[in-house]
Amino acid sequence: MSSSQSTKAAAPTGGAGETGSGRSVVDVEQAEAALVEHYPRLVRLAYLVLPPGLGRNRRVLTAHALVQRALPRGRTQTAVVPDQRGPGRGADPGYAYVRRQVLRAALEAGLPLRRRAWPKRSQLPPLLPQVWGLRLFPRSGGADELALDQRLSALSGPARAAYVLRGLERLGDDEVRRALDAAGVADADSALTEADGVEALYALLESPEFDPCSLQARPTDLMRRRQHLRAAAVAAAAALVCGALLGMPGDGWGPDGAAAPPYAKNPAAEAALDPAKLTRVAPTAWKRSPRTDFTAWPARGELSGDTALLRRALAVWARPGASVRVSATPGTAAGAPPGPAQLLFAGEVDAAHVVLLYDGLRVVRYAEPKDGTSGAALDFARVDGATAAESGAVVLGRSDGNVRYLTAPWVRSAAVRDLLRPTGSATGLRRGADGATAPFASPAVAGDCRSWNALQLRGADGATRLSTDLGELIPARLTAGRPAAPRDARAADWERTACSLAAARSHGVRSVNAWGYARQDLPDGSGRARWVCTRAETWRGGGSQALAQVVTPGAPAGAVAAKAENSPACGEREPRVLAGVLWKARTGSWYVLAAGSENVASVAVSGRDRVPGNLAALPAKQGERLQLTGRLTDGAKLNVLH
Repeated sequence: MSSSQSTKAAAPTGGAGETGSGRSVVDVEQAEAALVEHYPRLVRLAYLVLPPGLGRNRRVLTAHALVQRALPRGRTQTAVVPDQRGPGRGADPGYAYVRRQVLRAALEAGLPLRRRAWPKRSQLPPLLPQVWGLRLFPRSGGADELALDQRLSALSGPARAAYVLRGLERLGDDEVRRALDAAGVADADSALTEADGVEALYALLESPEFDPCSLQARPTDLMRRRQHLRAAAVAAAAALVCGALLGMPGDGWGPDGAAAPPYAKNPAAEAALDPAKLTRVAPTAWKRSPRTDFTAWPARGELSGDTALLRRALAVWARPGASVRVSATPGTAAGAPPGPAQLLFAGEVDAAHVVLLYDGLRVVRYAEPKDGTSGAALDFARVDGATAAESGAVVLGRSDGNVRYLTAPWVRSAAVRDLLRPTGSATGLRRGADGATAPFASPAVAGDCRSWNALQLRGADGATRLSTDLGELIPARLTAGRPAAPRDARAADWERTACSLAAARSHGVRSVNAWGYARQDLPDGSGRARWVCTRAETWRGGGSQALAQVVTPGAPAGAVAAKAENSPACGEREPRVLAGVLWKARTGSWYVLAAGSENVASVAVSGRDRVPGNLAALPAKQGERLQLTGRLTDGAKLNVLH
């Protein structure tokens, strides 16, 4: 029986919070109302998805704990954008948000523990709710329910979730796929395929066998309970003593949060860890500064005066503990500050406390949860030699596929522009008094390329500049034009080649230039092809990347014809390029298309006569392997980009 044939009443289904193309905003009250109204269904969903190996008692308590922890933190509104690529279903976004949180936590509970990583909260026994002295489990069902439970226990966590979403939530496969993607499942299609191997007995999911809200109680082992109570009393006394020792002033490392203990005294290093010695630039200093870069950024954020937070951030920077997640862009040193740093920002961002610091060479981001330092993160990005165009924004935080920036003090307005739709108008981006933007969808984590958002900033000098998130602290500047004299890009410069930016993610990219170096009439008369070379420059100088692409009429995106790593091609040092591609015409005939920059005098394709000029379109066979070379106007040989 398919999910659409079930005779049970349809469950609440995901709305904009899970499948909508727009942005839904869910505040605490809205999510709480959905949780209370649908609490039994949400707990049943969690119970069914949790790994059966936990045992029925722990599954019951964990299911209740996951649902009760599913509310957004704090009293502020929370943007819900798990998936912005599918059409919305118009249902309750509050329920969609809570269901997504429950599903994600239940799937994380089934992940294996790793030696070198801290366990996730859902992988540990719940602190609350707890029932002392009793074992709780759902009422027993019949043989059919037992058989279904055994089949579900043999599935992986994502496949079990797919089966439950189909049967309990009455979602179609596309909706299930989007829900799994939003919950962090890497391969939703495989989960659906695995779930297909279990008979669709969806009506049984509503039975008392799987109802963790209708329970039976039995006592635990009474003798072992006494032993555990005595052991717990001894452990509590030891914990009190250790806690008092760690909290005492002096050489202890408690006040530094997630920082590792210091190994030796060093006056210079200690000065760098003193929050009182942080450089704080005045709010209007940038107007008089001879440099318009990060050195002119003022200290902003409502927590810029929180000495304890700043001390923890500096201490973790100097000596991150084992629990701190440290990341750095390629070529960026992740060591301690050489001296007192400059404070850029300290404040609350979504569910974290965030501190941004600058030491003249690097921007450093420290983030910790609002309720403690467990799970702190430390990110480094190299920014030496940054200009006004490259120091216009820094990433404050990412969540649910969105990114939020802190903009420079000279930025007059901010907007979001989809590079794939250059004729559309830019969407204004709301900013707070401290320059922090509202969140918007980031292309850095998108699984497809149906849109590519760029940050559009207008500065005090009147210039409008585009940059895009490539998964790092500093967005990559977008330019266009000849390599010797690039200009600030317009959205139209990247309309058909923006998707190629995905190849530059997490490479420490400083800027990416799009250079349209040739136009070519197609041999079947269907129009003109445009040849574009996109070159990504990194902050470290090396590791550059160049892509030659051909854009044909009607194609949704450019086709990559050639690629080069660590090559000066398409750059200021070597402003020339040659690339070719096999192309199938509308008539079914195959051709080799080749194009070089304007300084190419002739093109040679293996087995054919040399073609004068920088363009060639010659008959070819499907799958034919060809050698392509060019001759420059000065007589030098030019090989194809590689």
